[in-house]
Amino acid sequence: MIVLASQSAARRAMLAAAGVAHEAMPAHVDEDGVTAALIAEQAGAEKIADALAELKAVKISRSLPGMLVLGADSIAVTADGELLAKPETRPRAEAQLRQLSGTTHRLISAAVVAQDGRAIWRAGGAARLTMRNLSESFIGQYLDAEGEAVLGCVGCYRIEGLGAQLFTRIDGDQFVIRGLPLLALLEWLRTRGELPS
Repeated sequence: MIVLASQSAARRAMLAAAGVAHEAMPAHVDEDGVTAALIAEQAGAEKIADALAELKAVKISRSLPGMLVLGADSIAVTADGELLAKPETRPRAEAQLRQLSGTTHRLISAAVVAQDGRAIWRAGGAARLTMRNLSESFIGQYLDAEGEAVLGCVGCYRIEGLGAQLFTRIDGDQFVIRGLPLLALLEWLRTRGELPS
């Protein structure tokens, strides 16, 4: 059993489908503040995603002695290097989709496992996604159909659903795109004896 320091439906679904017993517990950390501080230090997307994943995992693990706590984070990086976080509002989602339309961007996902208040494992991955040219009417219809679900998704897409219609090409691990380097996590859990080998 692990604890997922998140309420992400996509991450919970991936763990459940892979047979990883888990409980979800949101970390409630100041992601915007930490991201802004790291950007001020000129940290790259990989470092920011890793730092946020660690922050979430360590925070929850301090209150759960002995438990393995998984933190994860994802960041989209536009073609011109801008970092995109979860849009959280419909106008921001529309703006992100317009910005990504017709371009190739990178998606970075990081995972950190903490135990007793310290990080004991980490992994990351990246994917390249080419979004087709999106019409204004499609953006509206897509967001109407996806509703609140995509407002908490970096880049406003869930490739396991209608988000697949946004792209002409995807290079990378689907699990990384969905927010978790799952294969690396499963391998690590097997080496610890948490999963059968």
